[in-house]
Amino acid sequence: MSVQNRMLGSTGLQVSEIGMGAWQLGGDWGPITQAEADAILRAADHAGVSFWDTADVYGGGQSESFIGAFNRANPNANRVIVTKAGRGAGLFPDGYSEAALRDSIEASRDRLQVDTLDLLQLHCIPFDVIQRGEVFEWLQKFKQDGLIAHFGASVETVEEAQYCMNHTGVESLQIILNTLRQDMATEVLPQAKAQKVGIIVRLGLASGLLSGKMSKTRQFAEQDHRSYNQDGAAFHVGETFSGLPFELGVDLAEQMKAELPQGLSLAEASLRWLLDFDAVSTIITGASKPEQIERNAAVSALPPLSEALHARLGEFYRNHVRRHIRGVI
Repeated sequence: MSVQNRMLGSTGLQVSEIGMGAWQLGGDWGPITQAEADAILRAADHAGVSFWDTADVYGGGQSESFIGAFNRANPNANRVIVTKAGRGAGLFPDGYSEAALRDSIEASRDRLQVDTLDLLQLHCIPFDVIQRGEVFEWLQKFKQDGLIAHFGASVETVEEAQYCMNHTGVESLQIILNTLRQDMATEVLPQAKAQKVGIIVRLGLASGLLSGKMSKTRQFAEQDHRSYNQDGAAFHVGETFSGLPFELGVDLAEQMKAELPQGLSLAEASLRWLLDFDAVSTIITGASKPEQIERNAAVSALPPLSEALHARLGEFYRNHVRRHIRGVI
């Protein structure tokens, strides 16, 4: 089994269309050892999942360090490791300066054990900082200095995504998009395709709602954002269950199953739905176990969903889901 590759916008980077998110490697979902992290990373390699997304704040740098150690011991020319900056102490929410951002990026390079970062993404920084524009001038300097090869932004809302495409020179955008949160598909993807901005999708399974295995009685670990951020107490409410109240989200996911043909699971349909948009470069999927990597990767080999199913899922979203999403979409 090997995942298909796509081009990440105009960067020239070939990325696996199913990627791996590495928040869990920071221990933020529960304790994890280097050996356990290595097992997940080896499974990604075996499945052809070559796009790995991490951030400096995942475990205070632990995720980057685990990946850096594995990457040094197991080199792979096809691997694209990207990280994010801008949410760490000294930067977020109002300490942004060229020197502080440079220090953050250099620390990520050290932990990842690379000279140049393949792609550096701003990590959901405040919209007013994006609009001031200085941060993108700094990123251009860092690119010229060889600290980073490419830069993009991870954003929360349609407005932020559109602003970045129109004003900042980003080469990629990381966005929230899934069958329970579809607005980006119509409001962002067409422009991104026209401008050759690479699209990295996060929350493709809506924090597990679209795994098809979630129940209302599910308990989450105290350090899991699905426990402490269900109502947006720690960060944007849309980052957890795509902004839906948990129990309602479970109900909606169950109802969505009725729209699917026999033999196609909710998780498979949800990921395949995303891959059917040719503007999407890669989908970040989280995995705390190697077998989850393998299941997600297998979706790359599935045929596209029918136009009729796309239409039904769109109608279901508009009629039953959209009005319940909290926070700015």
